[in-house]
Amino acid sequence: MEKGERQTFSRNERLRGSSLIDDLFKTGNFFTTSLFRVIWMIPSEQIPSPAQIAVSVPKRAFRHANDRNLLKRRIRESYRRRKQSLYSFLIEEDIRLIFILIYRSNRIEDFSAIDRSVKETIDRLCKNAAMRHGKS
Repeated sequence: MEKGERQTFSRNERLRGSSLIDDLFKTGNFFTTSLFRVIWMIPSEQIPSPAQIAVSVPKRAFRHANDRNLLKRRIRESYRRRKQSLYSFLIEEDIRLIFILIYRSNRIEDFSAIDRSVKETIDRLCKNAAMRHGKS
């Protein structure tokens, strides 16, 4: 990342639209990390950014909305700070990717633990997308 370049998380990078999310749950690939279940796919239609992401924290594990919102903020912030390596890879390989991060833990983890898990997730997404893109 160049000095002075803004690390933003714009609306185009958020996964919205029920048709894409439905397709993701029906035909997407998945893997798990220490904190997340990740469902991902290479979309058939064009998307406005190299990757689009959705974040989910289950109500079953965290009854209070403020706990779920805290975790989602931490996950989005970590992704915003770490997405450049994912974007560099996707642009270089000419791949588009959509994915959802579903939080699996029953505890509210601190930011450093979430950050490590997001980094692990991005590394595995790059590896899996390269393998999948090579097949098609």
